[in-house]
Formats: sequence, structure tokens, C-alpha cells
Amino acid sequence: LRYVVPLPVDADAPPAWLVGATPERLLARRGASVLSEPLAGSAPRLPDAAASQAQADALLTSAKDQQEHRYVVQAIGDLLAPLCRQLRVPTQPSLHATATMWHLGTRIEGALKDASADNLAQTSSAALAALLHPTPAVGGAPRAQAVRAIAELEPVPRGYYAGAVGWCDAQGDGDWHVALRCARVQGRTARLFAGAGIV
Repeated sequence: LRYVVPLPVDADAPPAWLVGATPERLLARRGASVLSEPLAGSAPRLPDAAASQAQADALLTSAKDQQEHRYVVQAIGDLLAPLCRQLRVPTQPSLHATATMWHLGTRIEGALKDASADNLAQTSSAALAALLHPTPAVGGAPRAQAVRAIAELEPVPRGYYAGAVGWCDAQGDGDWHVALRCARVQGRTARLFAGAGIV
């Protein structure tokens, strides 16, 4: 997903924008249907097809990357399960390819118990995205302790990097993605953000 989102600024400041591209869907909701597609575990794609396939195969069999991916999938499944009458969480990830990277990905699909207008405070796409964010892929686990450690150890504030970017309509439907590979653009200045998942 490519995105351009206006950011709040002081009244006398030029407009600012969060621009970027992300392969990772945090959450989508359409009526009672919910979908999350976490990515965790990555390897570069290579110009040589055989070497690139070897990278993909190594990623699929990497115990470290599989374990990292399980943290994310389990956290999302555990948070969505109480709100869903059914939830499909595959036991093994599959490969997700972008133009330059291989990622381990899992498609988690569910049906909400109560998608009524009366329950939107808990089940709108915005509420569900807020429930899931930050996933262990960008915030660590256990969540509270990891987020505190990140705030203490990272030398530069994240700002909007690794946040959730998306939309929600009046019925609670919407799409939310993790704001990776992004920049804050204001006037003639751009601040670029990128990161690496470290477990």
C-alpha cells in the first residue's frame, strides 16, 4: 500500500505529510469479516532467480524467523479471539513477495460476534487496529515492557514511524496498515524512517 496522509501542524507552519509504502496490513474490516496479514521475518530478493529462491527457501526454514513470526501471529490471534465467533489462524506462514523483499506472512481471518452499530466502540476497524497496535513486529513482546524499553533505548523518537495508517467509515468498515518505509515531508524537508525487526 502506498499512502499520503496529512499531519497536524501549527497554524503558521506549512502543511506536512506522512508518505510511504508498506506491505503490511494490520487490520481490515467489512461488516462482520475481519482480516489481519502480519509480516515478520524478511530476506532480500536477489537479481538472480535461483539465488533469490534460495533466500526464500532459507527464510521459510529459518527457526529464528519462524519463531519471530509466531510471536506476532499469536498476539494478534489472542487479541481478536474474544471478539470473534470464528477465527482462522494458520499454523504456518507463507511467503509474501514485494519488489525487493521476501517476508513471512500469515492471513488471519475471522467473523466478529457482534458487528452491530451499538458495538462499534469495540469492533470498528479503528478500534480493532488500536487493539492490535503495536504488534510484536514493531513493538516487541511482552507489549508493555517492550514499549517501555524501546522508549528508553532507541536514540531517536519514532514519531509516526511504525504507527497505524488507514481509514474507517461510519459503519466501522476500514483498512489499517503499519506505517513502514515512510517519510515526514514538510515544505522542502523530508525525514525518512526505516527499521529492522530485532528479536
